[in-house]
Amino acid sequence: MSIFKRLRDLTLSNVYALIEKAEDPIKLTDQYIRDMQEDLEDAEKAVAAQIALEKKFKQLYEEQTQLVEKRTEQAHIAAQAQNIDLARRALEEKNAAESKAAEYKASFDQNKALADNLREKLDEMRKQLTEMKNKRETIAARYNAAKAQEQINKSMAGFSTDSAASGLKRMEEKMLQMEARAEASNELNASKGKSLDEEFANLNKNKAVEDELAALLKQYEQK
Repeated sequence: MSIFKRLRDLTLSNVYALIEKAEDPIKLTDQYIRDMQEDLEDAEKAVAAQIALEKKFKQLYEEQTQLVEKRTEQAHIAAQAQNIDLARRALEEKNAAESKAAEYKASFDQNKALADNLREKLDEMRKQLTEMKNKRETIAARYNAAKAQEQINKSMAGFSTDSAASGLKRMEEKMLQMEARAEASNELNASKGKSLDEEFANLNKNKAVEDELAALLKQYEQK
């Protein structure tokens, strides 16, 4: 027995409450929709069969009604012709047709009422199925959002702001050390790369500056 058939007497609001409490509400909703679709198909077959009965008894009723009219007319014709036996037979068949017409009319009314009732239930089932399909989209959106939030929370649980800041600070200190070593290495390489002529040229440049400075100071000493 399907879920829908077991819970047939529940309202959709109660069904939604059960679905939202389920571990996998999307899966349960899809199963519910399949069961409702199956029930709807069975109901459509039942309604079709009931409508066929309704039409059958309507046709039988109309046939007997037409026969009553026909036999009544024939009875009058036979009576006018003074054919007593033929008139009697026409009236007998008219009465039998009237009896059958009454039976068929009662069956027609009964089956029409049943068919109308089934039509209303079928329309209600279609509305419920449509509502369930629309609800499925809402449930799926909420479920997927909740799963995404849960995954984010799990990821954030292993992430510490303090540890991240501490790690960043260590990286900055390491970079400063590397930059300092690189600068010292550049200076050392620059010093090692000077030729003998360059060193003498620098020495002469320094001597010229010192001589000029000494001459300048000497001027002010004479004053």
